Amino acid sequence: MSSTPKHDRVDHELPSKQDMEAAIADPQGENASIMVIPDRQLEKKVVHKLDLRLAPMFAVLYFVAYLDRSNIGNAAIVGMIEDLHLTGSQFSTAASVFFATYVAFQIPVVLAMKKLKPSRAITMMVVGWSTITIGTAFVENYGQLVAVRLLLGFCEAGFFPTLSLYITMVYKREEQGRRIAYLFGSVALAGMFGGLFATGITKIGHAHGLNAWSWLYIIEGCVSFIAAAWVWWGLPNDPALAKFLKPEEKEVMLARDRQRLEYLGSLNFEWVEVGRALKDPKVWLWYVNPFFFLIYKPLIEPNTPSALIQFFQDIILYGFSTFLPSILKLDLNFNAMEAQYLSVPVYLLGGIVFFAAAIMGDKYKLRGTFLGILDIFAVVGYSILLGVSNSPGVRYFACYLIAIPLYCGPGLNEIWINNNMAPHYRRATAIGLQQTIGNIAGVVAPQVYRAAPYRLGHWCSLGSAIICIVLIALQILYLRALNRKKEQISSGEREDDRKETTGEGALDFRYIY
Repeated sequence: MSSTPKHDRVDHELPSKQDMEAAIADPQGENASIMVIPDRQLEKKVVHKLDLRLAPMFAVLYFVAYLDRSNIGNAAIVGMIEDLHLTGSQFSTAASVFFATYVAFQIPVVLAMKKLKPSRAITMMVVGWSTITIGTAFVENYGQLVAVRLLLGFCEAGFFPTLSLYITMVYKREEQGRRIAYLFGSVALAGMFGGLFATGITKIGHAHGLNAWSWLYIIEGCVSFIAAAWVWWGLPNDPALAKFLKPEEKEVMLARDRQRLEYLGSLNFEWVEVGRALKDPKVWLWYVNPFFFLIYKPLIEPNTPSALIQFFQDIILYGFSTFLPSILKLDLNFNAMEAQYLSVPVYLLGGIVFFAAAIMGDKYKLRGTFLGILDIFAVVGYSILLGVSNSPGVRYFACYLIAIPLYCGPGLNEIWINNNMAPHYRRATAIGLQQTIGNIAGVVAPQVYRAAPYRLGHWCSLGSAIICIVLIALQILYLRALNRKKEQISSGEREDDRKETTGEGALDFRYIY
């Protein structure tokens, strides 16, 4: 090993795994210097520089991804249902079937991301779904529509967990909320611009042998292709060694990597970590029965954000965001043009609230607390939709209430699991598993939103919001109890009975709630 001090290295190679782990285990030892960030102001500048490079790219990527999967709702009210002679149940199935392949391939894709390299993996996904989106413009019947939706789900599988995992490789826990907010803010923009695009394309009508809904798919698919080129040339596979960083900035990134080692854990793939995530009772049993820990609490390891919470939050997200134009047109009786542009401010509010909640969550280190409070607005909103029948204005106001936690639900829950899982591949598996379970809601939501006035769908969404509030409250209490246990062990008030002493098991690893 070179005698050059590790913090003075100029080759910008990451120190060995042993060196970094030694620095964590012995902060005063000879490896301690590799944990030091020499200039805090420079660190802030580096994070800002990364934001300028990565945030717009990630926002655009998630924007086009969500636009391409959800534009079926906009296409439906500009003629696709009539042209393809779809029944209500066939349209619901076509919307749902996307998630069959999307869910099935989530975990394999997110686990393969580091092996394939992020830029290569994401570019392949973007090119794939762009091609399928353009191809959707030329379907002629129900069977072909189902086929392209299955292919689209396959191409997008693992995309969001991959971006989410990449963010954990760049930012500290207290920095991640804002960056995830960029992604979900782009979902709100997709809802907004999806309606605006559809409104504008409706005016095109039939042109060059294609109807308006076909042009919707062609135009949006072409936009996605541009994003693919951006990723290929602009996304660094290792953020600490990005070409746009100066040598002293790379040193800061390397020091940040070392500081985050305890949170990231080992970056080497180990099947044992995948197995631990898949069979861990904190991932499965507690979610199946929220009262499990009250009975078997001594057997349960530290908890993480719930896949079941993600499922119920996604019921609300997929049901409302996909069918909002149809709800406004077929339930609230606005015409097609009004339904498109009236959906825009609803999506905008949802994006603004999530961005604010994510930033506040970073500042106060709260995730589930904000989420549980915001879900109350959804309960009130769906209650109005179900209880008021003769006032379109009041019912339209209810849509705004539902929008308040719309993106906060799955978004804050995603940040929650990022913050509370370690090491790296256990986190990767947990993120993939959470998204897999959550996205099953994408199959369910269209089936309960089959026909206006969508009362079954509204009842299911109302019930989902109530269940989430209960689960979130129980989970917060549990995480607080686990943090208190660590505090008692640290102070000597309690015997140290931990089975793991690194990652989540470390005494100074505190769960965020």
